[in-house]
Amino acid sequence: MISKMSIDNYLAQEHPQPLIDVRSPGEYEKGHIPGATNIALFSNDERAHVGTVYVRESREKAIELGYQYVNPKLNWFITESQKVAPDSSVAVHCWRGGMRSQSFAEHLHAHGFKDVRLITGGYKAYRRHVLSFFEQPFFLRILGGYTGSGKTQVLKEIQRKGHQVIDLEGIAHHKGSAFGSIGESSQPSVEQFENYLHQQMSAFDLQQPIWLEDESHCIGHVKIPMALFLQIRQQDVYFIDLPKEQRARFLVNDYASYGNDVLDAAIDGIAKRLGGQNVKQAHQLLAENNYYEVALLTLQYYDKAYRRGIAHRDTEKVQRIPLAVIDATTNAETIIKFVENYEHDKTHTI
Repeated sequence: MISKMSIDNYLAQEHPQPLIDVRSPGEYEKGHIPGATNIALFSNDERAHVGTVYVRESREKAIELGYQYVNPKLNWFITESQKVAPDSSVAVHCWRGGMRSQSFAEHLHAHGFKDVRLITGGYKAYRRHVLSFFEQPFFLRILGGYTGSGKTQVLKEIQRKGHQVIDLEGIAHHKGSAFGSIGESSQPSVEQFENYLHQQMSAFDLQQPIWLEDESHCIGHVKIPMALFLQIRQQDVYFIDLPKEQRARFLVNDYASYGNDVLDAAIDGIAKRLGGQNVKQAHQLLAENNYYEVALLTLQYYDKAYRRGIAHRDTEKVQRIPLAVIDATTNAETIIKFVENYEHDKTHTI
């Protein structure tokens, strides 16, 4: 049986069928539904060729060419699909739920797949769903603080204590600075970052708080969806205030092991903002393996940049939490207690 299913209904299932994305590898790489397996009807070059024939000649000629590319792969489609859905129940989509997914679904059904669901509207409908999701109001708790405050580690501790947490930098594969790509795998596309973010947030109880780190709109080359970013900027920021010396030692532990060549390149990445003399001094200190002084020097720039960013917020929405040392477990407990007391007092004052 071949039946149609909306993307909303597919995503709402507790145990959805395996999902096959029949778009080209390039389309899939740019952005895909998390968990979908790419079994491409056309390669990137084949898709481009079919599209060119469609535009320059006719729809009929493009369909004829498409069959020429597809026919030799028919057995491979079945073999690969059986790996994805050994119980013969599967969902299929293309870009708009058109001819590519329809033809693929019919081929699967003709070769023993008993339950084939076609996602109406395809990946395009999924993207509309994702972007509209971020338009709704969220109950956010924003954790701020200068570079090197150990915010990511604190958020992980908060998560271990049973709270809902989104690690934006983890999803982005970037720590949000010129040094942020060090030790990380390649970043997803902007589109795929949004897809992964939606996947995690949509699994939460949206009536309960979601903890996030205070980030710039851009994290490396990906961007927080604007609708969500504007909400982040409108919330109270729980700013953890730690001594610069503590933060410099934390950064040394975090980055020194990656090697001086990598760190030299990162320093060059902020050369204009750090200033010529500071850049020269930073490179010299790095050559002497004086990582602590390098960290203190770069923190001059990062602290100034963060102060500029937070100055755009309503000062009454910046709640400072003084902390003495970087200890994720202890600091998480202190922060949670502070935030819950603050929110309780705020609610009962209104």
